[in-house]
Amino acid sequence: MSKEKQNSLSLYLRLLEYVKPLWFYFLLSFIGYIVFAATQAAYAHLIKYFIEALQGKNDDLVYLVPAGAVAIAMFRALGSFVGGYYMAKVGQHVVHTLRCEMFDRMVNFPCSVFDNHKAGHLVNRVIGNVGRVTSAVTDAITVIVREGMTIIFLMGYLLWVNWKLTLVFIVITPLIAVVVLWAGKRLRFLSHKSQEAAGEITHILGETINGYRVMRSYGGEEYEKERFKRASKDGLRQGLKMQRTTGISTPLIQLLVVSALAVVMYFILSLREVEDVGTLLAYLTAAGLIPKPMRQLSEVYGTVQKALAACERIFQHLDEDIEKDEGLVKKKGIAGAISIEHISFKYEKEGNEVLHDFNLTIAAGQSVGLVGQSGSGKSTLASLIPRFYEYHEGSIKIDNVDIKDFKLKNLRENISLVTQNVTLFNDTIANNIAYGDLGGYSRDAIEKAAEMAYAKEFILKLPDGFDTLIGENGIKLSGGQRQRLSIARAILKDAPILILDEATSALDTESERQIQLALEVVMKNRTTLVIAHRLSTIKSVNKIVVLEQGRIVEEGTHEQLVEKGGAYSLFHKLQFQ
Repeated sequence: MSKEKQNSLSLYLRLLEYVKPLWFYFLLSFIGYIVFAATQAAYAHLIKYFIEALQGKNDDLVYLVPAGAVAIAMFRALGSFVGGYYMAKVGQHVVHTLRCEMFDRMVNFPCSVFDNHKAGHLVNRVIGNVGRVTSAVTDAITVIVREGMTIIFLMGYLLWVNWKLTLVFIVITPLIAVVVLWAGKRLRFLSHKSQEAAGEITHILGETINGYRVMRSYGGEEYEKERFKRASKDGLRQGLKMQRTTGISTPLIQLLVVSALAVVMYFILSLREVEDVGTLLAYLTAAGLIPKPMRQLSEVYGTVQKALAACERIFQHLDEDIEKDEGLVKKKGIAGAISIEHISFKYEKEGNEVLHDFNLTIAAGQSVGLVGQSGSGKSTLASLIPRFYEYHEGSIKIDNVDIKDFKLKNLRENISLVTQNVTLFNDTIANNIAYGDLGGYSRDAIEKAAEMAYAKEFILKLPDGFDTLIGENGIKLSGGQRQRLSIARAILKDAPILILDEATSALDTESERQIQLALEVVMKNRTTLVIAHRLSTIKSVNKIVVLEQGRIVEEGTHEQLVEKGGAYSLFHKLQFQ
């Protein structure tokens, strides 16, 4: 067996694992389609009795033939409904299970996966690819069972009536198989290309929607239109190639089947020895019914290959590594002392080091400000403490316990993070403050946190107060208001370690003043790491650390560093003079 066939078989078998729990529905569907397929041969055989009734051979057939036609139609309808409904039930359940598994997996991906994949491609995996799998689970199996059983019943009937003539149909089977295999292989390749194009379209669409203000501010409309048109044109090109492949293979298979039927008709006409006209017409009727299911079977192979291409993406997604969580330590009420020892880190294996042999000690309850130019490693350090990225050299300890020894959830329960890029959800203000694990807090606790974050005043002026829907990512709020909600969330969490990553850098002076007051509240009695763009936000911290290219070059209080006349003093002069 070739590697490609083996891969296709393993993919399909893995997909069918999701069908196993639904075996009873699958069985009902299979029985329904067997009934449906049997009626096709029954219709053909009914022609024999119709001719006999027409010839007056049996008067009872005058009543029995119409009654038989109605009975066959009823069984056909019943079989079609049972088969279609329960197969759809199987398919929809499989799609639901796969989609939920993919989302659950994605939620636990390491940050590096999100960094290395476009958002639109990840969305297309979960939405588009899973949708295509419906074709493999529902549509394809439906056609394979229904039309396959129809061909089996019809071929069985033909062999029963005249096995010699039926050999003609059997001879063309290898030719049909060659065409089907060629089309399937081609469609699978093109389906991969089509999915990539669909992912790119989704990505561009998402970027344009999220960045519409920048687009309009900088006149990017024509650029985005052209970018979307190129991606859509690529999708169009791949779609037309798939249609061309199907358009060639399907008529070719029909031609082969009809050619076989023509050969059968030639033999019958050349012999001209017909003893039973009814049996002959029944035979030709059954033979004439074969091209349609044969065509549908030939098309379904292409459908399966396209679905298997989607399956490859799905199972790649499901096999993607998730965040390592091998720690066993679970601690409540930690003091929050942080010890960073000999940390070296780079984002890519072949990339440049962002932190070099970095060492820093922060006592419990102490506040430390990190200062440095962009790219000096400040935000990287803030991402390593909650283990958004894994370091491979050195260690980071909290209360003398390596953070890799903590259960990941427990580690992050003890850390609050406030960044300049506030993430809010299209929900109420109350639900945005009490997000995730904070959902169990009372309304009083939520309102108190908002008050401490200097947010309650503006919230109460909104139409529905704390129950106001704020739109996607808080679009209905100002930057300062959004930031104060983020701080209220951190206050409600009440974690012993607080990381502030340039939390005021994008704000106006008035908003900064209010948020600075809120930050002073949240920083009390907490171990705090402040990444500062504006030096005014770190004047009151216990210690300031200056970074350059991933190394500490200065350390001390604000006053000490200004007097020293080094890098920090230069930053200070540039900002305040």
